[in-house]
Amino acid sequence: MIIIFALFLLSLLVITAIAIVRTENLFVAVMLTSIFSLLMAANFFILDAADVALTEAAVGAGITTVIFLSALALTTEREKSSRLGSRMALLVVAVLAMLIIYATFDKPRLGDPEAPVHTHLAPWYLEKTPEYVDIPNVVTAVLGSFRGYDTLGEVFVVFAACIGVLFILGVKPGEGAAAVPSYGSGLKHHLIPQVVGRLLIPFIVLFGLYVQFHGEYGPGGGFQAGAIIATGVILYALLEGEAAALRALPHRVLLALVIGGASLYGLVGLVCIGLGGNFLDYSVLSDDPVAGQHLGILLIEAGVGMAVCGALLSIFHAFAARPGRL
Repeated sequence: MIIIFALFLLSLLVITAIAIVRTENLFVAVMLTSIFSLLMAANFFILDAADVALTEAAVGAGITTVIFLSALALTTEREKSSRLGSRMALLVVAVLAMLIIYATFDKPRLGDPEAPVHTHLAPWYLEKTPEYVDIPNVVTAVLGSFRGYDTLGEVFVVFAACIGVLFILGVKPGEGAAAVPSYGSGLKHHLIPQVVGRLLIPFIVLFGLYVQFHGEYGPGGGFQAGAIIATGVILYALLEGEAAALRALPHRVLLALVIGGASLYGLVGLVCIGLGGNFLDYSVLSDDPVAGQHLGILLIEAGVGMAVCGALLSIFHAFAARPGRL
């Protein structure tokens, strides 16, 4: 039954992707892209990748859609016809599709217990996580401890993306949304969005905090929590207006979250070196190595959540602060 449902979702993904490419209405394309992200999130849940599904739903279907709509407000509604022919594009897509299909022939069967990942990496993580880290969620242990360098790199990618968007759009700290008439009043005169939104926002933020501090025991962590909390704040901005959202979380606070979150992650690694361990070796943070691992993961996940939340909100406000049309 699950396989049939998965095939149904995959079919919808293909249909949605074709519709996105074929439509010339950019608003329709953005909405279809949001639907595509929701379908991807459902597929991730079927594959038992709940952490990735949470991120895809919050970022792909939520925040990214709002940012696309903000960017769409700066340009025309319909796509301009291209002068270039489509034959070359079709040829490139066909070649890439054939290569991808050919590569899948060597891919292990879904759920195959003899797949390389299940015979080499996974057993070691499952065996050593209780001994070295002692947390139920092995995914958090892998991302926060065993692969701490990779996660640090991802945080600084988010940091660089935020700074890059702010530079490109020319938004200076302290610029409010008062100069943005399209978002200035929000949806104050629409009763249903106001009532539903005000009911949802506290639960969205509360769920984000739950995901943040429950990441050691279930699906979640800093990336998912930061995206979910940012979604709640963006919903508040859409309902009450940009000025109200910026009064609650000014630009300087958002930049402090981005910089402070990335700095906190790096600072934890430096403290580990200062205490005689390796960079991001949390075992030295406490007399009990396992307790040190717990403390280190808690601190770096807090840094990740701060950086992701601040970066997503800064990018949203940067788009919303662009007056007029391109």
